[in-house]
Amino acid sequence: MIANKGYAAYNNSKLMTASPGELTLMLYEGAIKFCNIAIVAIENKDIQKAHINIVKVENIIEEFRATLDHKYPVAEDFEKVYVYIYDRLVEANMKKDKEILEEVLKHLRTMRDTWKEVMVRAKQ
Repeated sequence: MIANKGYAAYNNSKLMTASPGELTLMLYEGAIKFCNIAIVAIENKDIQKAHINIVKVENIIEEFRATLDHKYPVAEDFEKVYVYIYDRLVEANMKKDKEILEEVLKHLRTMRDTWKEVMVRAKQ
């Protein structure tokens, strides 16, 4: 119990001190984690767990959409990608389709890796 409180305090500190770029990376990591959990849940026929974790990924995608700065033209491209991913998540949730989730996972990993590269280049 005490170890859990220490871990929670560490995670809270990590969140509170993270830069916007690091927070974005954490969101991508979370979306990937929840998508993986949903895939395993579908394999195990745990419909409720799959649903809960797909909704978590949907919420992260909605957060990304809500924070797009539309004064930059590239925001429209990201908007289209996020809408596509969100729609695929809804379909995966309705059908409990792990293949769709695996497709979403590929997109999320690509976006996360690209974001990591952006962060590295921004520091240079």
